[in-house]
Amino acid sequence: MRTFILLLCTFCANLLAAAPLKTIDLLAAGKEPVRIVSIGDSITGVYYHSGGRRAYPEMLQLTLQQLYPQAQISVHNAGRSGDTTTGGLKRLEPDVLAHKPHLVTIMFGMNDLVGTPVEVFKKNLREMISRCQKSGAEVVLCTQNSIVETPQRPCARLTEFTQAIRDVAKEESLVVADCFAAFEAVHTADAAEWNLLLSDTIHPNMAGHKLFAETLAQAITGRTVSLREVGPPASALSHTFAKLKAGQPIQVLAMPPYDTLIAPALQRLYPAAVVKVTPWPTAGQTLAQLELAARKVRSMAQDLVLIAVPAELPLQDQLQFHHSYSWIMNWSLSFGVQQWDVVVALPSAAKPALSSEERRHEAFALRLIQAQDLSMITRRTGDTSPLLEVLSTWLAQHQP
Repeated sequence: MRTFILLLCTFCANLLAAAPLKTIDLLAAGKEPVRIVSIGDSITGVYYHSGGRRAYPEMLQLTLQQLYPQAQISVHNAGRSGDTTTGGLKRLEPDVLAHKPHLVTIMFGMNDLVGTPVEVFKKNLREMISRCQKSGAEVVLCTQNSIVETPQRPCARLTEFTQAIRDVAKEESLVVADCFAAFEAVHTADAAEWNLLLSDTIHPNMAGHKLFAETLAQAITGRTVSLREVGPPASALSHTFAKLKAGQPIQVLAMPPYDTLIAPALQRLYPAAVVKVTPWPTAGQTLAQLELAARKVRSMAQDLVLIAVPAELPLQDQLQFHHSYSWIMNWSLSFGVQQWDVVVALPSAAKPALSSEERRHEAFALRLIQAQDLSMITRRTGDTSPLLEVLSTWLAQHQP
């Protein structure tokens, strides 16, 4: 289904494109570094909703590198939370043009639609396009994802701004990466699958950012590529291990049973390690209560947060489960770029013999964790080792 969606979006983009992008020739030649800058709001920037380590600009670089293995590519992320086209214009020179890009991708609208008149929005886009082109950069306009309706952001208002982006692209003879169309194609085919692209009502998770990057890459190159099998970054515990290597004490917030196991497991690798553990109780807690408790995590001084939601919590209301589980992870992450490590343990790591209902819980949780771009503690099939051994082996495998 995703291939069809991307082909549809490429067709729409090509209808608006006056000519192929010269950037494609640079990528294909592989003789000089190709510089791309992506400007936008929090949907572009690296924030909690996509795991705090990367967003679609970083995934675009991976995508283009797959398509052009010989190319030298750098993609700079110039996304800023809360920004609008007005703010983007003010910082265009230092955040975009100073990097001397060959190609600039522009994705705005989610915040503009709250208070910017649509004609001002279009005027700002045209000014950004003009200034980028005068600097020698090509431009691709991007529509944003579709969203859950809220009073602040009515879907009809987003649709109006989405069409404004398409109209400006047509007037300026630009390629448009129609991410809105890609998301809506998923929504039409399967509303539950569309929901799994979102971290909250407006922000896509990493699954959504992969669709962004695939859509953008196809709009730029006309070629299809999939990021579905790309896992989270390998450095799951870079912050924790850096402090341990430096001989510094670490603070861990952990759900049971890992609250009693993480210190001895880390001390197997670093015998002199000083590990202070704060338990995060789960006994008798509902998923909603765990979500409420997660709101306090950002104010705590921790180096590692270890989430282990019990398997026995029911999966009766899938939308509510998605909401609460996602926000347990969201609140456990720093607001912007990850400042501490966050790892999620699957229930079967601690309790291999799950009931059929618990396995449904785990299967759905697995998708949410993968969509959040977080690393997971798992147990190999058939492994009957004590959990301390499983955890110690996992930690050893994830040393930088």
